[in-house]
Amino acid sequence: MGNSNSNMNNNKEHNTEESTDLGEVLRNGREILLQGFNWESHKYDWWRNLEKKVPDIAKSGFTSVWLPPPTNSFSPEGYLPQNLYSLNSAYGSEQLLKTLLQKLRQYKVRAMADVVINHRIGTTKGHGGMYNRYDGIPLAWNEHAVTSCTGGLGNRSTGDNFNGVPNIDHSQHFVRKDIIGWLKWLRSVGFQDFRFDFARGYSAKYVKEYIEEAKPIFSVGEYWDSCNYNGYELDYNQDSHRQRIINWLDATGQISTAFDFTTKGILQEAVKGQFWRLRDPQGKPPGVMGWWPSRAVTFIDNHDTGSTQAHWPFPSNHIMEGYAYILTHPGIPTVFYDHFYDWGDPIHEQISKLMNIRRSQDIHSRSSVRILESQNNLYSAMIGDKVCMKIGDGSWCPTSREWTLATSGHRYAVWQKQ
Repeated sequence: MGNSNSNMNNNKEHNTEESTDLGEVLRNGREILLQGFNWESHKYDWWRNLEKKVPDIAKSGFTSVWLPPPTNSFSPEGYLPQNLYSLNSAYGSEQLLKTLLQKLRQYKVRAMADVVINHRIGTTKGHGGMYNRYDGIPLAWNEHAVTSCTGGLGNRSTGDNFNGVPNIDHSQHFVRKDIIGWLKWLRSVGFQDFRFDFARGYSAKYVKEYIEEAKPIFSVGEYWDSCNYNGYELDYNQDSHRQRIINWLDATGQISTAFDFTTKGILQEAVKGQFWRLRDPQGKPPGVMGWWPSRAVTFIDNHDTGSTQAHWPFPSNHIMEGYAYILTHPGIPTVFYDHFYDWGDPIHEQISKLMNIRRSQDIHSRSSVRILESQNNLYSAMIGDKVCMKIGDGSWCPTSREWTLATSGHRYAVWQKQ
């Protein structure tokens, strides 16, 4: 029972303008992110590939591109980092990365670094015969930098374990000092934004410290845990799920954003013919977006949920309904590389049109949303006072003559006021 009280409190508190002195970018709320890679990108001379696309990325209206982990890693995808100060990775050389960062800056698009600091692969065996020492490379930590739950001599983890590899003990002062030094170095190299990988693995208070010290322009945390299911059926009410993400946001001192996994989980069930899911019992959007939109980074798929990993994929024949929803709604939308660049020109064009409407009609992270219909086969809403949209195969359109169709496609349509 305790949950509903905190939900209501958060509901009230997080719909008012925050008093803390946040960065201009969060206050402004007009970000659109591009995830600039998938799980296979390391195979394709990636820094060079992206560098060629920078003019198109800028023209399309993206404010920030989330790049894969830039440092040396035990696995080619970058998520098992070892030498954090080496920028030679499977994605390309340090020089190619710096060329890409320079070009992004030239086109006024920010580069987001994927910050993997929950775990780190050791170079030598230490305590218990595990690779939990970091001899011979910068940040030459010993076993005291590794949590006791993953075979080190540090303290217990302040979050969940990422199994099978040494997890970093952020409660140690020397570890935090070194991580802050490294994050500041990433900023000096040309990264302006941060994405915190596996943010469940360590206390959010450390994320707060890292952001305050390294001063990224924009930050987003990957706080991903499972939605509530009843067997294989997704529960209608996901309040406890979004509450956990909101608790994490609060614990960062409200200075980070978080990926809106709740919205993804609900939206990908809704588009299969259960659009009633898109209105919560209070008549609001049912994800983090409905409670604290200025901190909700919405998305359809990423390198884990989609791509070749496909852990929790969005139904591929409903992708455009998904984008019609997140690109017209409050929150901070993210477009996945695959959809934008690999699924053919028509999809690229349709997503670009939706982005263009978002910008021209000035939809932002705090825009109001009035849900008009949410039935099995139809969802429609008015965002701000100049945009109406519908998704699903039910027929619907705004009645008054001042609305004109701005764009439409398979099972979606968007109208604007002239």
